Amino acid sequence: MEPPILQLENADIFQRDTKVLSKVNITIQKGNFYYLIGKTGSGKSSLLKTLYGDLTLQKGKGTIVGFDLRKLKEKEIPFLRRKIGIVFQDFKLLNDRNVFDNLLFVLKATGWKDKTKMKEKIHEVLEKVGMKEKYYKQTFELSGGEQQRIAIARALLNDPELILADEPTGNLDPKTSLEVMNLLNEIHQSGKSILMATHDYALIVKFKQKTLKCEGGELFEVAQQAAL
Repeated sequence: MEPPILQLENADIFQRDTKVLSKVNITIQKGNFYYLIGKTGSGKSSLLKTLYGDLTLQKGKGTIVGFDLRKLKEKEIPFLRRKIGIVFQDFKLLNDRNVFDNLLFVLKATGWKDKTKMKEKIHEVLEKVGMKEKYYKQTFELSGGEQQRIAIARALLNDPELILADEPTGNLDPKTSLEVMNLLNEIHQSGKSILMATHDYALIVKFKQKTLKCEGGELFEVAQQAAL
């Protein structure tokens, strides 16, 4: 059996000097989809930041897409982030350039050189998220849902093994949230692993997946009904 795509063993998660989660144990296999739920301040974002190298794993063991989080060096973080796709609540798009150039910026930053291949890849991911016709638009001309689709396209550029989504529907209305969730679901069905932090219980009910909960400084898996 191939090793898990993400594994934490007895990991303590810190936000600066404060321990927010104790003795975290998670195993996510290739192709799994997990929700991450819990109140604001319960440690969800700190956990995700630890997974993509923004916060250091100080205690316990952790591996993600083949990287050892305890031994992760600053210079390795860009390589880690090539193998995972990150989707944020507030899109984090560059407002001074159009959709195509937003995606081109990421490819250049992650070491792509061939102009033809870059162009092909950008159109490929835009097609996946249903935004191929909008490649020339400025990001501020797009609706919130369209911006989040571009953010998801950006997360797919390097064909990541795992997508970490931090409240990807947090700034969207219910109808748009549903569209974005349908898109993430399609991406999952194409074989990608996803860990998604969310407050949106309507989505959890509609799209049933395994659920992890942060509460009282601990992380545990909960049954679907108990999540609500």
